[in-house]
Amino acid sequence: MKMTFGLLGPLAVEVDSVPQVLPRATVLRGLLGALLLAEGERLPVGRLLDLVWAGQADRVGRGAVHTGMSRLRTWLGGFGDESVVLASDAQGYRLVTGPDAVDLGRFRRLAAGGDPVGAIGLRRGPVLAGLERVNREDPLVASVVDEVRATVLALARAGLAAGAPRPAVPALTALAEEHPFDEPVQAALLELLAADGWAAEALRRFQALRRRLSEELGIEPGEQVQNVFLALLAQDREGTRTSPGCARVPSQLPRDIPDFTGRDEQVRLVLDALAAGRVPVIAGMGGIGKTALAVHTAHRAAADYPDGRLYADLRGADESPADPAGVLAAFLRALGADPREIPASLEERSALYRTLLAGRRALVLLDNAAGEQQLGPLLPGTPAEWACDRSQARPAVLVTSRAALTALPGSRLVDLHELDAAHARTLLRRILGEHRVAAEPVAAARIVELCGGMPLAVRIAGARLAARPRWTLARLAHLLHDERRRLDELAAGNLAVRAGFAVGYTRLAEPTRRTFRLLGLLDAPDFAPWAAAAAADIPPEQAERQLEELIDAQLLQETGTEPHLRYRFHDLVRLYAREHAEAADEPAARAAALERAFGAWLWLAEQAADQVPGPCFAPIHGAAPRHPMPSGVAAALLDDPTAWFDAEQPALNASARQAAALRMVPMAWELAACQEKYCDVRGLYDEWRTTHLAALQTCRAVGDDLGTAVLTRGLIEVTTWTTAADGSGATVDLPDGTQTMVALDDRARHLRGLFEQAGEPRGTADALVLTAWSLVAQGREQEALDAARQALDLATAHDHPGGEARAHQIIAIAYGETDPDRTIEHLTEALRVARLIGNTRFEATAIQFLGAAHGRAGQVERGGELLLRSLAMARSLKDRYVEAFSLLYLAMLYAATGDDRARETAEAALAIARRFDLGHHLAQALGILGELDLAAGDHASAVGHLEESVLVWRARGWRSFLAEALRALGRAYEAAGLAESAARVLEEARELSDIR
Repeated sequence: MKMTFGLLGPLAVEVDSVPQVLPRATVLRGLLGALLLAEGERLPVGRLLDLVWAGQADRVGRGAVHTGMSRLRTWLGGFGDESVVLASDAQGYRLVTGPDAVDLGRFRRLAAGGDPVGAIGLRRGPVLAGLERVNREDPLVASVVDEVRATVLALARAGLAAGAPRPAVPALTALAEEHPFDEPVQAALLELLAADGWAAEALRRFQALRRRLSEELGIEPGEQVQNVFLALLAQDREGTRTSPGCARVPSQLPRDIPDFTGRDEQVRLVLDALAAGRVPVIAGMGGIGKTALAVHTAHRAAADYPDGRLYADLRGADESPADPAGVLAAFLRALGADPREIPASLEERSALYRTLLAGRRALVLLDNAAGEQQLGPLLPGTPAEWACDRSQARPAVLVTSRAALTALPGSRLVDLHELDAAHARTLLRRILGEHRVAAEPVAAARIVELCGGMPLAVRIAGARLAARPRWTLARLAHLLHDERRRLDELAAGNLAVRAGFAVGYTRLAEPTRRTFRLLGLLDAPDFAPWAAAAAADIPPEQAERQLEELIDAQLLQETGTEPHLRYRFHDLVRLYAREHAEAADEPAARAAALERAFGAWLWLAEQAADQVPGPCFAPIHGAAPRHPMPSGVAAALLDDPTAWFDAEQPALNASARQAAALRMVPMAWELAACQEKYCDVRGLYDEWRTTHLAALQTCRAVGDDLGTAVLTRGLIEVTTWTTAADGSGATVDLPDGTQTMVALDDRARHLRGLFEQAGEPRGTADALVLTAWSLVAQGREQEALDAARQALDLATAHDHPGGEARAHQIIAIAYGETDPDRTIEHLTEALRVARLIGNTRFEATAIQFLGAAHGRAGQVERGGELLLRSLAMARSLKDRYVEAFSLLYLAMLYAATGDDRARETAEAALAIARRFDLGHHLAQALGILGELDLAAGDHASAVGHLEESVLVWRARGWRSFLAEALRALGRAYEAAGLAESAARVLEEARELSDIR
């Protein structure tokens, strides 16, 4: 049996040349396509999420990848080709196939061997055509698409050069249909058709392309296609017409950018504004591509302005604003004025300029304008004058500026931002060439990322590589990775990223420069005005004024909307600010700025955390300095504490990690710990883990006992209940194969020692509760009760009501079904304490456990009422963890009473468990669905659900749940006629039940 795979068109699988039916699940087809594209290279789980769940990766857990791969492995194994192996390890997955099994590999060998016709012959359509579950922006996909495109274009060029264009026509025609807005492809097809004697067809295709661009994008064909069209017209002698020239028609536009990339929407906005008689103002930071867009758009519109195209750079050689009088003198000479008759005064020159332009269809491009005052004398009339009679010929003006210039009469702002990753990669490819970028797609993507999508930076990176053909892209990516050298590396010839930023910086007053420098020290991805005030140690009102000045200088960008405006640096501007801070500000001043900013975040976060419902751990604080905010500011910010965390959590994470890196140890661990309740309620478990680990490493390195204990407690909590949903049991600090709940005993005892060493009895109580959970899971109920009662006594003695509530909860769970009355008694007490301390999250938890307890006691109506109440509370809190548990208990209650809602409720819990990697919830949901399948007679589905449930319970190490799942699986095996398997798992269940 030999399997072969096709990617160059719709995904195809053949066995011994016989086409096979693909998996029905689109996820499996997407995973298979991604693995085949990687050609045997390993793909990490996170990368697979981005590739196959494009745009939805943040809503899908890593467990979905593992589950999909398990199903795909089963499907592939069914064909019996031992050369096809789906391998996995801790780093990810890779698909190994037989030689020449994938058409992409054969395509590349033929193309490299000088047989482009043979290579193109393998192509059946677009790469993975029709496969929606693939992110086509990913470099893995985009590089193959680019490679195929480049091969087709190379075939066309070779055909033109050899005078034999016909063999390339079908392939290029198909490519043009697939990429209707790809100008080089469309232009190449027009040339190819004309060379093959199909000039009329080429003209027809041009007109069709022009209509499509106009109707769908509102633009005209680009210069490359226009040039081919003009050449076609020249060949059509019957249609050729000449027009007399003009004696003095200035054409001053700089040369168009041959590799201009993207900006389709902005081009359309500029052209629309010009057509409407408005003044487009292209604004943006230095290096963002304002001039490139203006020049390119001016060339696109040049045919509409036959009476001349004027250009002036309004930034002088010394970066100061150019004198309008000098600019006008140059314009007047270009328009035919006798140099000896040019007036001396600015006003007279401006009047003559307007006179000479009156009635002309001319375009004036004013580049790098400093402000409205500089532009006033250079405007040829006003939009109001032009609008009086739209039939009259009139001049048009196009402006670029760092400032928005919204006070300019008749202006239309076109605000430029960074190129997205796809367009930035395309720009790099156009500078370097198709094959060089295609050979190193990962390094190319990294270069684009480190350039921050800034066109100038990408252009400089491309220029450096073009000048060094022996360099790999990986080498430059490595050089750019060093933040301290990145701006040095982004310089080539007379191009330098620093120069673009210097213009705005030098024009600022020193107080604003200082704020800019100090803010650049922060790693936070964005920040609010109050954080800027703290960093600079100035009043909030002054900080807001300076932030606006930085916005006007294009050194800072706004995000969000009023009243929640936030500010962010482009990555390269941040590096520029840091360079100046290191040169101008003393180390002590820089450290103090960071301490104030971190202290403000911590001060607010602690107050917000007090009002966020979450785990009832003891709130333990350290010695990090706080930076209080004015009372009015704080009150407004903390009006909705959870919303404050929503806005600030990325900045808090970045600040905690930065503080850890700078050995600001108490600050690091307190910034991490104060987020635990919020992260728990919002399900941000990855953020919780990674930030805690970074801070914990620093605490251990310097011997901070209290910080080590607090962060270890948080890590135990998050990794115990949110371990990987693939059954691996992967947990921080645990070796592979270790059962989570069994290991919890040792981890909790270690934590107890840490808190005792730090002299924090409330933390010791928390550690004892964790010990009790582990003992319950191992079936050691009496030991669990002893530990829980110790925790209760300690929490009561040291004013830790949250610890009391947690102790009552685990005592109730230890009693379980053996003593329902005591179970309900302790849960009722846990609920009372939760309400006393105002923790609605734990209140919902207590209510859900009470509902389950009443249900087990036969009080079905009361149990259902409580569970629905806890479900409503969880959803109002957006707490997916508690929501999933409430759904599970409801599903069990529905199943026990024969309610048809059982399945949909269990499936809802399963979806949450998979998305958030909640191992306990996952195993329970699978078990419920397996039991429902068994009752419905669907034995195959029951076996599938219950096998996975057993797999997860084994990793969890919860003995009673595992025994229950094994018994259910045994019944499913018996029903499916698998007697031997049934006997094996039922025996294991009996052994587990006999252990005491």
